[in-house]
Amino acid sequence: MSVNFSAASVNFSRLNVNFIRPSVTFRDASVNFAQTPASYCPAPLLSLHLKERIQTTTTGGCIMTRLEFRQVEKSAGNAVVFPRFDLSVEAGSFAAVQCDHEAGRRLIGLVTGMEPLLHGEVRFGGEPVAGRFRELSGRIGVLLLDDELYERLTPAEYLRLFRDLHGGGAPVDELLRRVGLADKTAVRSGKLSRSEKRRLQLARAIVHGPELLLLEEPEQNLDIESRVILQRVLGEFTAAGGSVLLTTSNLENAVAMTDTVYRLNRDGLKRIDLAPEEDPAAEEEEHPVEEVPPAPAPDAAETPDAADGPSSFQIRFDKVPAKVNDKLILFDPTEIVFVESTDGVSMLHVNGETFPCALTLGDLAGRLEPFGFFRCHRSYLVNLQRVREVITWTRNSYSLILEDPNKSSVPLSKGKYAELKTFLGI
Repeated sequence: MSVNFSAASVNFSRLNVNFIRPSVTFRDASVNFAQTPASYCPAPLLSLHLKERIQTTTTGGCIMTRLEFRQVEKSAGNAVVFPRFDLSVEAGSFAAVQCDHEAGRRLIGLVTGMEPLLHGEVRFGGEPVAGRFRELSGRIGVLLLDDELYERLTPAEYLRLFRDLHGGGAPVDELLRRVGLADKTAVRSGKLSRSEKRRLQLARAIVHGPELLLLEEPEQNLDIESRVILQRVLGEFTAAGGSVLLTTSNLENAVAMTDTVYRLNRDGLKRIDLAPEEDPAAEEEEHPVEEVPPAPAPDAAETPDAADGPSSFQIRFDKVPAKVNDKLILFDPTEIVFVESTDGVSMLHVNGETFPCALTLGDLAGRLEPFGFFRCHRSYLVNLQRVREVITWTRNSYSLILEDPNKSSVPLSKGKYAELKTFLGI
């Protein structure tokens, strides 16, 4: 059976909401880290070098916006990579942008001059960047995903080379200790592990004491020790007044690195709501709970009649919480492609990634049905606006093919097949 549905505006009265019905095809188919690595060492000298530089680039003791994108837009041929958006990265701040690899590379390229700008302006320290990156390179550090090393040089020789090219910077031995390579000083860079090479490239990006770091997927394929070092080095860098703009395709990595996270895609740039998890012990210590004797029950004559007016009110909260480490991400229902219950845990599937949610699948069904979600299986809840195709594998076996980066497939129960057709009005 093959049925095509063109997009149309449909009123789902049972859900009391209006939304666009997706184009769906029905067809048959034959078939904390709490520990610090021993090799890690703080770097007060590099921090001091950075602070001195920042003091010379601020006016009146007031630190200006370090990096600014104004109505920036980028396209590739006839395809829009990202529409116009505004973004500011202040001094001492750390912003992560979750996007696909191409968009991330192009975003950094707008600063470095490797990508032409279709519309808008990029400014660094209040001045336009266009055509001036060579002049500004002494104040900006860049680490790209595919950066290469001079593999015949030792880490110490490699850092001295770039420090000399910039005309000065941090002591090399000190910097190697910062990135956990103090015991690799005399080893050729080509003999380092992948994670060690990335740590060396991070050291190269900050050897000259830049004010701004541009990082592309810095956490990709790093071992645990390297992730700890990366986070600590960037934390010290921003504490000294430096600014960081990081691009990554992995939302969980972005959230683990900073509290300022954005999503950039064809719909534009959007700030992701993050809420740090509350510490009950700290809350109780700050606001001790006093035992209050229960008040006597009110006399019936004094109890207001419910008809006289509402005695309480309810606040509607539509966002869905998901936990990542010690933080909560608040997703808009429309961002969620589908929800899967695995071992009793509801997993939200968003843009090709999964996030655990404390709500049960039944609770989520009640919350998400008004946004066009459908309980297609006892273990699955699907966003109908993301359904592209319904496949019949056998007489009693069905699947829903979804529009997401993974082109996910979720099961459709036999009893839900007829209900779905009725729901869609076919």
